Amino acid sequence: MLVYECELFEVVPILRRYARALTGATDRGDALVTRCVEAAVMAPSRFGLDRGGDGSRLSMYALLNLLFDRSPEEFGPPGRPLRSPHPIERALADLPEADRRLYLLTALEGLSIRQAAKVLQLPAGESIDRLKAARARVRSAMVQRVMVVEDNALLAMELGELVADMGHVVCGTAGNETEALALLKAEKPTLALLDVRLADGGSGIEVARRLKRVRDLRTIFVTAFDDDIRALDARHLGQIVRKPFTNAGIQAAISRAIFMPQPVALA
Repeated sequence: MLVYECELFEVVPILRRYARALTGATDRGDALVTRCVEAAVMAPSRFGLDRGGDGSRLSMYALLNLLFDRSPEEFGPPGRPLRSPHPIERALADLPEADRRLYLLTALEGLSIRQAAKVLQLPAGESIDRLKAARARVRSAMVQRVMVVEDNALLAMELGELVADMGHVVCGTAGNETEALALLKAEKPTLALLDVRLADGGSGIEVARRLKRVRDLRTIFVTAFDDDIRALDARHLGQIVRKPFTNAGIQAAISRAIFMPQPVALA
């Protein structure tokens, strides 16, 4: 039994990482690992602890999946994770479950496609196709529809080029409040880059407030007038990138906005 305990001691931290991603919650993942260890100790040969190395690790991954599928009363919806505020986890949750687990086992756990296919009892060829599709869907889910609200046409063009270079889509540009609100309705952006002082005396801050109310849209202020944001107590509305901006500064702000956890919508 001591030999098996040493094997479990080495594999438990790895199991916890996978189980937390599998269930979508730290407490549920840890509870799943506890159940898994208890089952493995009761029948070490059945779950590969007598084989050691990769053999026991793969068997334990398979056992985690089995317990997760069979215990919805403990671990949430049968075989599905809890809804997450993290964008990548949300994108993964929209995949077919076998594809999601293939992605986790290869990208998070570092298994080869052959090993992951063995854990999930899938044909190797099918697993390759599923994993390609999963990676493509996750990449697609990370692509943002960006609206640029900037009354300087040259700066608007420069910002648009930066957005496109990152692989995102510029869904339109606006130079004042009216155009910005029309763009919001027509193009359904997921991210906005906003100047503070707009043409016709308009305010990017007011546009940001409207974006927040209507769609809880993520915003980034790109401005030389960040004092206006502080004076109007609007810092909670979005990140601030000061003009003159750098390419790296804009790109870093967009990346932070994309990967920042978002509120989970209530049913």
